[in-house]
This record gives sequence, C-alpha cells and structure tokens, in this order.
Amino acid sequence: MSDEATPHAPTLVRALGTWDTALVTVGAVLGSAIFLAASDVARALPHPALILGAWLLGGLLTLAGGFTYGELGAMFPHAGGQYHYLKEAYGTFWGFLFGWTAFLVIMTGGLAALAAGFGEYVGVFLPFFATQNVVASASILGWQWTLNGGQVAGVLALVALTAINVMGLRAGTGLQNVFTLVKIGSIEVLAALGLVLPAPEVPDFTAQLPTESLLPALGIAMIAVLWSFDGWYGATALAGEMREPGRTLPRGIFFGTLLVMGLYGLMNLLYLRTLSPVAMGETTRIGETAAGILLGPSGARLVSLAVLVSIFGCLASTVLYSARIYLPMAQDGVFFRALAEIHPRFRTPAQCLVAQGVWSCLLTISGSYEQLYTYAIFAVFLFHAATGVAVLVLRRTRPDAPRPYRAWGYPVVPLVFVLTSLAFVANTLLEKPLESAIGLGIVLLGAPAYAWWRRHAVRRETTTVR
Repeated sequence: MSDEATPHAPTLVRALGTWDTALVTVGAVLGSAIFLAASDVARALPHPALILGAWLLGGLLTLAGGFTYGELGAMFPHAGGQYHYLKEAYGTFWGFLFGWTAFLVIMTGGLAALAAGFGEYVGVFLPFFATQNVVASASILGWQWTLNGGQVAGVLALVALTAINVMGLRAGTGLQNVFTLVKIGSIEVLAALGLVLPAPEVPDFTAQLPTESLLPALGIAMIAVLWSFDGWYGATALAGEMREPGRTLPRGIFFGTLLVMGLYGLMNLLYLRTLSPVAMGETTRIGETAAGILLGPSGARLVSLAVLVSIFGCLASTVLYSARIYLPMAQDGVFFRALAEIHPRFRTPAQCLVAQGVWSCLLTISGSYEQLYTYAIFAVFLFHAATGVAVLVLRRTRPDAPRPYRAWGYPVVPLVFVLTSLAFVANTLLEKPLESAIGLGIVLLGAPAYAWWRRHAVRRETTTVR
C-alpha cells in the first residue's frame, strides 16, 4: 500500500485530523440535493411529521453505514476505502470490480453531474456560461455534438480543482474545508431567517395522516433522502492520509453525518414554515421558491448563489477523495501502472487525479454522464451491501485481527445497513430493470479487464525475476 512502500519511494502524508474528516464528510454530502430533492420527499409524504421523520430515518441509516465503514477503515487505514474492504473480505478481483466501476461511472459520472450542475448555476450570474449559450458544435459520424457555456464552466472547475489537489493534500483539503464552512454558514443563515421572520405557514403536526398505504410512499421518499446523504463514505478513501485513522475516521464520519442531519432538519423546518406540504411537492426548486416567499426575488437569487457554492464545495470534496481509490489498484498491478506513482514533491496521487479529471471532463462535455449515472445506481448500493457484509465476513475469518474501532451495535447495525442497501438494489431492479441490467453489465466488463491487467502484472514480475 501507499504507506507501506519501499523506504526510498515517496509516500502519502498523514496530516488529516478529525475536523478535516468531518468537513470532508459534510462537503461530500452537501451539494444541491437539499435545495431540490426535499420536494420529492414532500410529494411522497405530504405531512410535516412524516417529512421530518423520513429525513431523520435517512440520517440514522447513514449513521449505520458510518459505524460499519468505520470498523473497516480502522482495520485497513490505507488510501482506497472500499477497494481494500472488498479485497480483504472476498479477494482482489472483487475490490477491482468496485474500483473499475468507480473510475468508469460512479465517481467520474458523479463528478460530471456536479460539474454540469455547477455550470448551470454559474450561468445564472455569468450569461456566457449559460447552458443556452452554444459555444461550439460539430457533426461527428452523424452525431450532432454541441458544447454549451455550462459545460465549459464545469470543465474549468474540474481542471482547477484537479490542479489544486495535485499540488498537495493541504491545498486540496484547505480549499474543500473553506467552501464547506461557507456552505454550512449559508444554510444556517437561510434557516435562521426562516425561523425568525414571520411564517407564511404554520406546520400542523397533528393533521390527519394520508389514508393510503404509507410503506410504498415511504420507500419512494427514502430514495430521495438516501441520495441526499450520498457521499458520507467518501472520507474512507482518505484513511491513508489521516493521523490515528482508527480514531479519526469513525469520529469524522459520525460528527460529519450528525452535522448534515442538523442542517437538513433546519432546511426542512424552513420549507414547512414557508410552504404547505402539498406546495412543497409541487415545486421543482424548493429552496429558491421558499426564499422567494420569505425575501422576495433577491432571496431566490441568494439561494442560487448558495447552491452554486454548495455544488462547488461538493465537487472539491469528491475530486479530493475519489482519486485515492485508484492508487492501491495500480499498486496491486490491476490498473494502469502509471497511476501507482505518488508525486515526489507534492506527495499526492497526481497521476490518479489527472486521469480522473480527464475522464470526468470528457463525460461532462459528452453529456452522457446522466445516463451513465443512472446505470450506476444499481452498482453503488450493490457494493454498499457487499461492503456491509464484509464486516461480518472478517469478524469470522479474522477474529483476532486488530480492530481499533468496532462497529457500534454489531451485528444489528451492520445488518440494518446491509438490508437497507439490498432494499435499494431491489427497488432499482423493479423500477429500472433495463438500466440495472446495463449497470450490472458495466460492472461485469471489469472481469476481462482484470484478467488482462493480472496477466501483464505476472509478466512484469517474471521479467523482473529474470
């Protein structure tokens, strides 16, 4: 691993503390979801108590995942996160399948989606970057391709963040921390205004509950809630750069998730004091709508600025942590060999960052990221379920292995997390069978790729011995 390299090889720097880890967790989660997805929850559960209950449940399920990953991260405190957990529990092939899918679709597709969202909101303030502004167009083999201003802004953001992260861990985390603190502050200000100013609506928590079955509605609402918490596991990929990772990682995920839960709760109280549950479900940009009611047109513009900062901060966090996944794969000989190197001066996985940035930029300008990310939904929660089971597997196969942190509530809490992930997988299979099949196909494409890399790794080892 990167922190077990030869004495003469550059290694990653263990410089991150609990505060950094908590802010990375918050930064990876807080994007645009709370300003948009809250309407999906209200549409499915049009009752104040049910809305807040769904967000609370989502936070508790996320904490279950955090406790589960915390034990694994403390056991294997290396760069790469899930790659190591799956590798140690089931073998290198299964870790590779995760890393392969992460690079091809999950992480890079998420970065492209964030970059496109960032470009869309930049266009609100700078017309050149508006998505309606066509910067270039071409016909390639009968396919009409266009490049709009929003895509240009997204690519510029990816390039800038990649360059900053290449120049050092402190540069990357410093920028990420600043933007995370700014977006935390902006949400707190908005929530404070919503709680202090006269309320256009008074939420009625004693109102009669919907008469239809609540279980299917809760399932629909939880899709939006759990995606709003997505990214909570990002800090695990940075364990190789943490001081005392056995303490830092679980604490950072725990405190970061609690902070996100509090912010989400405050924003939903703001929405409930501004709009009725039915009206919440009828608007697509609930954050702007609520601020517009409270503060007028300037309020909606302030929320657009808050969303812009929030997306950029999420982009900064994701660029930082996701590039660490590919480093141990390359060091194990199952990915591009050049990505195994750590920059001798900056002590960062520079090649991984550049490769990730190039592919993310291509997905951004191709416009295909949205479809690819739809395919990846199935794989994301399949890997979560497998990682949760890894805690149970390793407790049985390596009972005496050092565990600086043990999952709270074992085995119930890890099992709750596994069952939640499997429920998400089952729902995706039922609702989007074609997309799920394609997503599974993308994962399985890793099998021949793995065989190719392993064959070449064996040849290199044989040549070296000779």
